[in-house]
Amino acid sequence: MKRIAMIVGLGLMTAMPSWLAAQSVAPEKYDHAEVGIYGDYFRFAPNSNSSTNFVGVGGRLGINVSAHIALEGEMNYDFARNYTSTYTTSTSSTTTTTFTTTGVRPLTGLFGPKFQIGTSSPVRAFVTGKMGFVNFSYSNPNVVSGTTFSNSINGVGGPGTYLAFYPGGGLEFFLGPIGIRAEAGDEIYLDNGAYNNLRVTFGPTIRF
Repeated sequence: MKRIAMIVGLGLMTAMPSWLAAQSVAPEKYDHAEVGIYGDYFRFAPNSNSSTNFVGVGGRLGINVSAHIALEGEMNYDFARNYTSTYTTSTSSTTTTTFTTTGVRPLTGLFGPKFQIGTSSPVRAFVTGKMGFVNFSYSNPNVVSGTTFSNSINGVGGPGTYLAFYPGGGLEFFLGPIGIRAEAGDEIYLDNGAYNNLRVTFGPTIRF
């Protein structure tokens, strides 16, 4: 009996270093890439006098190039919201102020690095700086002539695609490969000047 106990003990002592090594590297198996979906809040503020709150959905994919740096790409679509704009037109000696209600739909695509700490822990903090585009489209069934509506969205004008920059940061909480990510930043688009807009995202993410 004593001999059997000694053999079992020696076996456990021999296996212990391998087990500890496996435990120390186990979290790293989740450090290759990350994919997630999210809900998006976008506060569209094309000027100091007006703003519209948009909500939408999106997805992102990140590839880790090192323990603390990932390259991420993401895209999200915000559902149409009515945006009311006032602009003045002048015909001959008559000046007319026009109110136009528009169904505006932003589509955003961004790509760039993500710098993170706590890579192998269940909690990560990160900052990111991305660039890409924001596309504004609209629907306005109440306007008969398209030319009447050409400049109805202050700060954007008609529909179009604009260069965008996004500095932001946030936190991730993981239980194994599955986690929750919360992020906030400033989505800046350029159109004869820079326009700042608050952007917040929240949703599940998976690392592998």
